[in-house]
Amino acid sequence: MPTVVQLPAGKALTVRTAADVFLDSLGNPNTVRNYGIGVGKTAARLGEGRPLASVADDEIGEALELLWGTAAVNTWNARRAGVLSWLGWCRERGYEGPMVPAWAKRLTVPDSETPARSKMAVDRLIARREVHLREKTLWRMLYETAARAEEVLGVNIEELDFAGRRCPVKAKGARTKARRRGQAREDFVLEPVYWDAGTARLLPRLLKGRTRGPVFVTHRRPGPGKVVSPRDVCPDTGLARLSYGQARALLDEHTALRGPGTGWDLHEYRHSALTYLGEQGASLLMLMAKSRHKKPENVRRYFKPSPEAISELTSLLAPGDARR
Repeated sequence: MPTVVQLPAGKALTVRTAADVFLDSLGNPNTVRNYGIGVGKTAARLGEGRPLASVADDEIGEALELLWGTAAVNTWNARRAGVLSWLGWCRERGYEGPMVPAWAKRLTVPDSETPARSKMAVDRLIARREVHLREKTLWRMLYETAARAEEVLGVNIEELDFAGRRCPVKAKGARTKARRRGQAREDFVLEPVYWDAGTARLLPRLLKGRTRGPVFVTHRRPGPGKVVSPRDVCPDTGLARLSYGQARALLDEHTALRGPGTGWDLHEYRHSALTYLGEQGASLLMLMAKSRHKKPENVRRYFKPSPEAISELTSLLAPGDARR
């Protein structure tokens, strides 16, 4: 059931009150946190004690420009969306107020700058002798599943389907089965990811007979002052789940050429896998099924064919049998 909010009666709604009642109406704590930044800072810029009806449309646009005009495109769009939702919510309930002006437009998200590595580069990195088995397995699994690193790192052994070479993951923005706070992983709609022979060969060697707990764990137990969820600790060894930051640092350690922080990023495996599949002729629908994107334009941002692939494609346009 949506939250019932008591709106002030008998007086004009101030900017601060309008912001508060809007945020109080939101049930999802993540939405409250994200929208609260845009709405809260915009309200402070406009003047919190002013009647909402006295604010002009252009003042909203100017506040957005002053606060986030030089921010990244995704940040601008997120803050603008929060303010747009706030003002629309107030107008739907009969309170006069401004709108986001047409000139304060939503910006087109630029193509991702994350590079796509060649299949040969990925294979050669994983084949290095100095790379630990845990990293080899993680990187191979990321490449073959084309999944996000957080999704793969969150998998437990009990969820692995070795015969089907698949497992369910909690995807980014996963839908909840029930609206309540503090949901467990099982309360979300999980999505399957699939791997192939490379991961299938490495996983049994990595697990060494373990049958439960996180697939990827650290080499040390968590310190006495660190609170860790039971799901994130191997019940047999006491080792904690490998975190995203730790996995990123390990990859950087093996790929950095110009000092710390200059190596590969974990997300490059997802970009690289989708690019390679696209170069091999996979259709847009199949790429969407593999990546689990809902919008075609999001898949396009991941597909970065190499100059050699473009050259090979262009050769199909040669006259007659010039390609022979």
